[in-house]
Amino acid sequence: MITFLGAIVLLIGGYWLYGRLAEKVFGPDDRPTPAVEHPDGVDYVPMKTWRVFLIQLLNIAGTGPVFGALMGAVFGPVVFLWIVFGSILGGAIHDYMSGMISVRMNGASISEIVGKYLGRTARQVMRVFSVILLVLVGAVFTTSPAALLARLTPEWMDTNFWVVVILVYYLLATLLPIDKVIGKLYPIFGVVLVLMAVGIISGLLAGGYTLPEISFVNQHPDGQPVWPFMFVTVACGAVSGFHATQSPMMARCLKQEKDGRKVFYGAMIAESVIALVWAAAGVAFYGATGGLQQALDDLGQSGVVYDISVSLLGIFGGALAIIGVVVCPVSSGDTAFRSARLTIADWFHIDQAKLLKRLAITLPLLVVGALLTQLDFDVVWRYFSWSNQTLAMITLWAAAMYLVRNAEKWWYSVICAVPATFMSGVSCTYILMAEEGFRLSQSIAYPVGAVFALACAMLYAVKAGRKKNRQLRGQ
Repeated sequence: MITFLGAIVLLIGGYWLYGRLAEKVFGPDDRPTPAVEHPDGVDYVPMKTWRVFLIQLLNIAGTGPVFGALMGAVFGPVVFLWIVFGSILGGAIHDYMSGMISVRMNGASISEIVGKYLGRTARQVMRVFSVILLVLVGAVFTTSPAALLARLTPEWMDTNFWVVVILVYYLLATLLPIDKVIGKLYPIFGVVLVLMAVGIISGLLAGGYTLPEISFVNQHPDGQPVWPFMFVTVACGAVSGFHATQSPMMARCLKQEKDGRKVFYGAMIAESVIALVWAAAGVAFYGATGGLQQALDDLGQSGVVYDISVSLLGIFGGALAIIGVVVCPVSSGDTAFRSARLTIADWFHIDQAKLLKRLAITLPLLVVGALLTQLDFDVVWRYFSWSNQTLAMITLWAAAMYLVRNAEKWWYSVICAVPATFMSGVSCTYILMAEEGFRLSQSIAYPVGAVFALACAMLYAVKAGRKKNRQLRGQ
């Protein structure tokens, strides 16, 4: 219990202290935002700050902070450390910088941001990479809620039925102006999401469950190493590259730059609280990491969510909690496809004011997403997880180079370079060791991952050094 409460306090403190530092480093000012300067009634739509915050939270809080946190909890309470410090020092910085740089670049998608600050080749790679990632996200966030809804409805409403229903909703949400569906529904969904998290933790306390205390011991039943697997498994609850694809959408709706910390940094902290709740619930409810792993193997992620929710809160409360878990992925899936549409539109300079042009991009994306839903969920999730963290690595390096060029002092860029170096090691080491990667041993993957991270840091240092020398010559 002390560990859980301490983690919550650290996250809130991180928002007020480290979030303010990030704000000082970036330097928001009173210049007009893209939404104010040229609203188009479709994607550039000024909205109230609280509404933008809730949309951002629901955009980024897919199944990641629920399913990812449950799978990460199998490593034991050490996952709390990654959720807390990963979010404060990495994930929230990543989200804030990607959102605010997009504001400064007229709402540009992440591929355009990366291209400007890491080069033309990086732009082309990121255009393809981000679209693939977004379609994978759309597929993942279609399958998982469909499976959960199938458990709650008559037998004829099976998973495939709900996949079709969700994809039809995605079509509408992707095509219509952002304030017509997303802007109206998400505030309601946000309340459900908050009630869901509060209900689960209250049910654990009322039921006399013992919340796990912090431990640095790897408690994974199969002995899977914490580095790098836990850091990839948790993903959205700590650091997530997917968020960099979502922040530009809200960058097109922000009324003033000074609200950026509340929206981008704040939403990431809120998501981490959700991840903490589910990580604690998984271990506490099943008594140990072995019990949680067995439940995940037997019931699947959606089955574990159903089991915990109904057992703790009864039918009504459990239904509310499950609705929250369904809303999370659906509200990320629709914006994933919307973001993919915007990325392609930015890429080929396709005006999105006309419905037919939006439809021409959206339909092929949904067809590919529908085909991916027929693949094994765990396989798609593994590829999504690695792609997700690799995108986070690239985004953080792009943000570091933005600060090298534009911050008041070049060394302010360290706030992004440090987590970028860390994520470089995570991403490289994981793909070398993972089943879907090269399946190399730790003795090879660990040193190669460390060398790759060091090489990235040295390249950054060279770039930053040139900036420093130019500043010194100008004094």
